[in-house]
Amino acid sequence: MKTVYNTATSLDGYIATDDHSLEWLFAAEGDAALEEHAEFMKGVGAMVMGASTYEWTLRHESSWPYDLPTWVLTHRELPQAGGDVRLAAADSDQALRDLHREIARAAGGRDVWLVGGGGIAADLARLGLLDEVVVSIAPVTLGSGKPLLAGRADLRVQDVHRSGDFACIRYAVL
Repeated sequence: MKTVYNTATSLDGYIATDDHSLEWLFAAEGDAALEEHAEFMKGVGAMVMGASTYEWTLRHESSWPYDLPTWVLTHRELPQAGGDVRLAAADSDQALRDLHREIARAAGGRDVWLVGGGGIAADLARLGLLDEVVVSIAPVTLGSGKPLLAGRADLRVQDVHRSGDFACIRYAVL
């Protein structure tokens, strides 16, 4: 079981615009990227995401698209999407460790997919709970937005390949 932050980013390191839009990504995404994502999902047993990612998904999908247990880290009340969605807050390092342990148990030996965002990824990396960062770099710059990682993480390149117009890099978190 690994905890994997698998996301797309602009060339200048943003995973969403300032207003949390991902429209830039879907304008660039191709069939190869979708196939790789489907293959990745075969190994995923549970998901975790921040409130902004969750809200974006609710706005852009007709129904909840995942059949996996999903934790949404938030301090706000959010609408339920259907499916196995659990709202949680982790107000301390210990609370985040405990929550990660619960999520890993629910994954049943499969990987935990950190969908986003960059703040959660940085916190998990800082606590030694993030194993890999898989980044698909889109052929676009945004100039500003929500950062890929909102803190330091020391990484080592494990794999680099091309998927259509995307450069894909898999890093181990040190």
